Amino acid sequence: MSQSSGSASLPASLSNSSWFQSLPADLQHWLQQHARLLVLPAGQRLFARGDAADGLYGLAEGLVRISGSDASGQEAIAAVLAPPQWFGEIALFDAASRTHDAWTDSTVTLVHVPQAPLLALLAAQPQYWRDLGRLLSQKVRASFIAMEDLMLLPPGPRLARRLLQMSNSYGALQGSTLRELPLSQTRLAAMLALSRQTVNQQLQVMAAAGLLRLRRGVVEIVDQPGLQLLAAQAREDVGYQAAIDK
Repeated sequence: MSQSSGSASLPASLSNSSWFQSLPADLQHWLQQHARLLVLPAGQRLFARGDAADGLYGLAEGLVRISGSDASGQEAIAAVLAPPQWFGEIALFDAASRTHDAWTDSTVTLVHVPQAPLLALLAAQPQYWRDLGRLLSQKVRASFIAMEDLMLLPPGPRLARRLLQMSNSYGALQGSTLRELPLSQTRLAAMLALSRQTVNQQLQVMAAAGLLRLRRGVVEIVDQPGLQLLAAQAREDVGYQAAIDK
């Protein structure tokens, strides 16, 4: 693990993120001054469920897996975060422990804003709570959408919607999307409560329709409008095959 102290500038992916760009200039400057740059290898745990909150994180490069596991070690993946995601703000609001584990799924570059100075800032400048609240509300919206998809959508549209959400980094990207998603089919299956076989079948159908290109550990979105059309099919009787054949 490598680590450097706070810098007067953030990685470009984070400073250009939609949330950071929406912040008041003074808050942007404060975060730039207090963020510590971290470079971590794959397979490192940032924090565990039940840990005391240690601050806010911003992901500049790589992937971070947010998950929970039961006593047998079976893992449920809530999300795989891609740049430029900011995360860790939930415990800032309720002063409770971490809700999930956070693992690096690749070599990552991120920034860490420690909890104590952040709370001191918010005590002195309470108007900034609203800015942190907007970051939290993005997570709440994404969670409700994911729950609805899980209950209502058949596998094809469910998978398409999740790929589109990830290509926009769950709303964190501003005016652009990620074309290549470094994701294994096992990870996708765990995120969507589907079997790996089902995920593979749906990916192959989408690839055959020209929506995606598949490589080992990578899903490339080739036809975003076509994928959006598929994602809009909210019921099986609308016709999954008809949607992708257009």
